[in-house]
Amino acid sequence: MLSHIQQNFEQGLVSSDLSLCQRIFHGRGHAYSNLAHVNVDWFSPVLLITLYQPVEQAWLAQQVTELKTLFTECQSIQVQHRYQSYAPIEVVWGETITELVAVEQQLKFQLQLGKSQNTGLFLDMANGRNWLYQKAKDKNVLNLFAYTCAFSVAAIAGGAKQVVNIDMAKASLAKGRDNHKLNQQDLSRVKFEGVDIFKSFGRIKKYGPYDILVCDPPSFQKGSVNIERDYQKILRRIPQFMKPGAELMLCLNSPDLDESFLQAQVANSCPDCHYQGKIANPRVFKEAEQGKGLKVLLFSYLPAET
Repeated sequence: MLSHIQQNFEQGLVSSDLSLCQRIFHGRGHAYSNLAHVNVDWFSPVLLITLYQPVEQAWLAQQVTELKTLFTECQSIQVQHRYQSYAPIEVVWGETITELVAVEQQLKFQLQLGKSQNTGLFLDMANGRNWLYQKAKDKNVLNLFAYTCAFSVAAIAGGAKQVVNIDMAKASLAKGRDNHKLNQQDLSRVKFEGVDIFKSFGRIKKYGPYDILVCDPPSFQKGSVNIERDYQKILRRIPQFMKPGAELMLCLNSPDLDESFLQAQVANSCPDCHYQGKIANPRVFKEAEQGKGLKVLLFSYLPAET
């Protein structure tokens, strides 16, 4: 695995600036033989190895030894066992670090290791956050499934007039508020609504109309979201939420659904949305089979004149 990581650095797939957080090895894309069960992320000063199936301890010990030699700034190497209940994390070398601040494009995000399955920042969305940063000036932004509000932080940094964050997990929104504070941003321009999106369309509408929509839903959450069934419910509300000419970033995380699914959903549910292109994932997120990774499509809402 170390040789692949070294090649990623040599080919510029990852940054040599280790003050920045990033994925440094993406085995889950099945582009590397016998390593589809491994990802490695760098959150200075922590290396996080994520395993999706059990491995031999001797193999893991070898990876730790090799990673230490390459990342001399590393203070802790931790392993998350995603194949186990609650995805526990263990420290396999160095200090026990459970809280840290990750830096991406000069923006800061608070992360927690070992508290939940996810750290608080999805690294494959880095290009999407950069797109929003560039587009957000003086815009009213709707951020659906906001999680810890990383998109909101990027939008406010880009000069957004207002961002409205919607997520039913109030604890995640509280972390989002902390992320804004960490970046010394004006909270008067940010709204946090801890509600079920599918039961709160009226609440969402009251802050509109919006210039930009970011919709990054989970593929499935028991009792709340089944995106194959539910995406259309959001798309049908676009005429109520968005200004004519609004820009839409629509995301799809399911490995079982490809771009054609999202294109068809948009065509059927809001035909006044016109495809503008896509945002590529960071280059390190190699996928052996097209369409299995994160899909980020861009649309413009251009209703016909009446």
